[in-house]
Amino acid sequence: MTRLCQTEGLTEDQTEILKAVRVFVDEQIIPVAQELEHSDTYPQEIVDGLKELGVFGLTIPEEFGGLGESLLTYALVVEEIARGWMSVSGVINTHFIVAYLLMQHGTEEQKQKYLPRMATGEVRGAFSMSEPGLGSDVSAVSTKATKQADGSYSITGQKMWLTNGASSTLVALLVKTDEGAESVYKNMTTFLVEKEAGFGETAQGVTVPGKIDKMGYKGVETTELILEGHQIAAEAILGGEPGKGFFQMMDGVEVGRVNVAARACGLAWRGFELGVAYAQQRKTFGKVIADHQAVLFRIAEMATKVEVAHNMMVRAARLKDTGKRMDVEAGMAKMVASEYANEVVEDSFRIHGGYGYSKEYEIERLMREVKFMLIGEGTSDIQKMIIGRQVLKEYKLK
Repeated sequence: MTRLCQTEGLTEDQTEILKAVRVFVDEQIIPVAQELEHSDTYPQEIVDGLKELGVFGLTIPEEFGGLGESLLTYALVVEEIARGWMSVSGVINTHFIVAYLLMQHGTEEQKQKYLPRMATGEVRGAFSMSEPGLGSDVSAVSTKATKQADGSYSITGQKMWLTNGASSTLVALLVKTDEGAESVYKNMTTFLVEKEAGFGETAQGVTVPGKIDKMGYKGVETTELILEGHQIAAEAILGGEPGKGFFQMMDGVEVGRVNVAARACGLAWRGFELGVAYAQQRKTFGKVIADHQAVLFRIAEMATKVEVAHNMMVRAARLKDTGKRMDVEAGMAKMVASEYANEVVEDSFRIHGGYGYSKEYEIERLMREVKFMLIGEGTSDIQKMIIGRQVLKEYKLK
């Protein structure tokens, strides 16, 4: 046990869960991550192991077959998994967001229908806001659900950047609907779209074209989602009432930003471990490079950044667990963790020297993976806009 990334005030259950996940990461993920990542192979055995551990039902209430744990527990589990292989944490991220949306906003019928099967991993969730022509500008969503004479809807449009787009069987989909509201944000609705796992036509009017080839974040698939006249019942509207989609999705995004912060923390933690270990093995000028002041100072800065990122992530998760609005805290945690993770991993890369550029060494993979943290769930610039505007409101001159 090291002194970094320790969390005070955990319950006995939380501690035992984290121990079990850490053992799983060390024994089942780290030894195979390099090979699976380089071949871009879906980690099915790892996913099956996470199902057995109960990770897919971690935050789902016990009444629906889950473990009923907090967002903090979830974030700490994600941190542990990302330390082993960031892509694996992506497998569970969107699943957790969809489960959270159902728990917070779903009708009782929707909860009963989906949550027990999500807890076992039988139903796998994906989360879809982005489109080819938009990123963080959610108001520009063009995928539209048109109400039919019988009260059902027909959805047409194109979605982008779906993590688990192929392996998922339930997609929380943000679309435009015509609710007659003056605000574009009140003309958005979240639908729960069911589909089969796989590529091609996975449901009537729903196509998953193929896997997007990425710089990193391999193993887990990222896809488009094309809808052409997909017929869906009004009962599939999250919460049963149209026009609330934007506010529901923003609630989910706060969870997503805590998740990305946790993933960044895991990457920073692993980057530090690799760098500090290598610095004690590699010798130059007659001594290990950790004894050179330049490297020693780099190690000190890396450790401090790992600790700062971890503590900000933990604070954001704990605040979300209280039910309070925490867009600023989530944005701060996501921004600091992602930026620091990039700096820590790059410092570790520098410590490795020429070997860091070799695919034989794990740090090369981390260098590619950590870049995603800068853009996932909103760029650092978007976080700064959210933080800055809210802080100005709080500190407005009287």
